[in-house]
Amino acid sequence: MNFPVFIAGTGVISAIGNNVQQHLHALENGTAGMDNMTYLDSVHKHRLPVAEVKMSNEELAGLAGLPAYISRTALLSSIAAKEALEQSGINDIRQWRTGFISANTVGGMDKTENFFIDFLKDSRKGRLRNVVHHECGAATEITADHLGIKHYVSTISTACSSSANAIFLGARLIKQDILDVVVAGGTDALTKFTLNGFNTLMILDQQYCQPFDENRRGLNLGEGAGYIVMVSEKIALSLKQGPVCTLSGYCNANDAYHQTASSPDGTGSFLAMKGALEKSGLQPGDIDYINLHGTGTQNNDIAEGTAIKLLFKDRYPKMSSTKSFTGHTLGASGGIEAVFSVLSIQHGLVYPNLRFETPMKELPFTPETVFSKGQPINHVLSNSFGFGGNCSSLLFSKT
Repeated sequence: MNFPVFIAGTGVISAIGNNVQQHLHALENGTAGMDNMTYLDSVHKHRLPVAEVKMSNEELAGLAGLPAYISRTALLSSIAAKEALEQSGINDIRQWRTGFISANTVGGMDKTENFFIDFLKDSRKGRLRNVVHHECGAATEITADHLGIKHYVSTISTACSSSANAIFLGARLIKQDILDVVVAGGTDALTKFTLNGFNTLMILDQQYCQPFDENRRGLNLGEGAGYIVMVSEKIALSLKQGPVCTLSGYCNANDAYHQTASSPDGTGSFLAMKGALEKSGLQPGDIDYINLHGTGTQNNDIAEGTAIKLLFKDRYPKMSSTKSFTGHTLGASGGIEAVFSVLSIQHGLVYPNLRFETPMKELPFTPETVFSKGQPINHVLSNSFGFGGNCSSLLFSKT
């Protein structure tokens, strides 16, 4: 069996907006989400800019309709996944075989960190409810219960490719006629553990990041959640507004080059993009836009750029890194950028690569620097490359 997979809805929350419409406005107006830390309490508060969602946990809980003691990761997930389902036009998911496949890398760590500050001082202090949802699967289960999805629930955690792989798995379950509807994507909240870990790797930018720029210095961490609703052909035909596009190709490859670095010759990146194209039956020249993984680190951008140079040769599509808006949202990035890819097809959009100034000397192409709409966008490639060389590419196509 090899049924087509249609995209029926999208939902997103990040530093540049709390829903799809706010994101479209920010992307068109070049409004980046980086700023000084407001909600994360860190010794690096005045040194390292981050892209925080502009709401407290209490405000997020009110928007999600959940208690404020729930982890920020789960709150972000519930908000974006609910929007995606509402936008899909599916009135009652209970009548279909419905799955929720969500990715994250930090789980409920934002609550755990704060619990141990009090607990280590006095073992009689600290609320156990702040640690019970620590592991990654808890955020998925909280959101699935909130949405009423019970047929199939799973969590993916493969670093920065996590939510792309969640979408990948959801598509396969539809293609094999195991599920009719899948809400897939990912979520991650900023935590001190993550910030300190990336700072130890010396890949954080003390200024706003400049992906694919010759003088790039590193990445800015961000947070958020992004989900798409994938449906079978049967469901797609029953929807009043019809599907937005299809997930026509996907591929995961692992170059196993290094624990935290991509192979400099872009082996994993190349294999992922090439595999997604082969799955879709398309040629490199068919791609209209690439949503780059584009973190802004020296290693990542040259690896991805080298792979693009090898695969596309002299016919380079328009491309940009939207992490210049949202920061690197880690386990959520593939889901957020899948939403951006779907919107690109739906509205004919090409997003600017903010703060780009100097072309990389090793590459014969440069990212887009101007927002444009009404473009003939039929096929979009979205890249998500994670630690350990876990590289995934998704390919979205107009119906």
